[in-house]
This record gives sequence, C-alpha cells and structure tokens, in this order.
Amino acid sequence: MSPFLSLYITVPSCEVAAKIGRTLIEERLSACVSIISGVHSIYRWRDKIETATEVALITKIRAALFEEIEKRVRELHPYDCPCIVAWPIEAGHEPYFDWLAQETAS
Repeated sequence: MSPFLSLYITVPSCEVAAKIGRTLIEERLSACVSIISGVHSIYRWRDKIETATEVALITKIRAALFEEIEKRVRELHPYDCPCIVAWPIEAGHEPYFDWLAQETAS
C-alpha cells in the first residue's frame, strides 16, 4: 500500500473551496487540489432531510499529514460538521507519487 491518501471535502461555495485549496497548497499540505462545482447533496441533518448544492475538493495527500490537514480544514471550514474523508490509494503512477511527496515535503 502506498503512503498516500485521496481526500474528499465538501464546502458550500467556490470561494470557500478556493480558500481551503489555496491554503493546503501554500502550506505544502497538498500538491494539487481539484475543485468540482455543482455537487448536489441530499443528507439528514438534525432529524431533517436537507438538500444543498455544494462544491467538492479532491486532493491526494501524504497519509502522515492527514491529522494536520484535518485540523487546518476545520479551522477554515464554515460547517459545524464538515465532510473530510480519506481513503487509501492502493496503486498509482510512481512518478506522480514522487512529485506528490516532493511538493508536500516540509
């Protein structure tokens, strides 16, 4: 298994997505953040079914940085309970992983 994770975050707007994405890049927590607008979400919140149009961020990170990234995203995120989830990257293009590791080095 690689030492990398794919991270998925939802936010209420492109402005919030850009702020979080830029911060992750500037602080070398991520090498690239992809922003996808027009996500339609249906969810239960406080015993009520809600719908929202959201923006998704997808980024690949070093697993060792997850806790730091989660903390930073929570500081910048307007939701009480933000979606910040990660799943392991089982395989991938090794030169991409080399670039990812280099760009997220402290």
